[in-house]
Amino acid sequence: TLGRNPHAGDLYVFRGRRGDLIKVLWHDGLGMSLYAKRLERGRFIWPSPADGVVALSAAQLGYLLEGIDWRHPQRTWRPELAG
Repeated sequence: TLGRNPHAGDLYVFRGRRGDLIKVLWHDGLGMSLYAKRLERGRFIWPSPADGVVALSAAQLGYLLEGIDWRHPQRTWRPELAG
């Protein structure tokens, strides 16, 4: 339904309803692989899709996976200071 070839090497990234879980699907030439990540704090900053598809650079995807706002690279939460 996205009009893409799942065997072309594209990554398919989906976010959970609460925004703290993402799943990444990709075909590596041998089979389909699944990567899932849940944030303990904060939410994944999700792009607004045009026509259901968003193209991100490798750097933007890296920020997204780290829980950093890929539009403005800043953490969406701050670690607690020991004290």
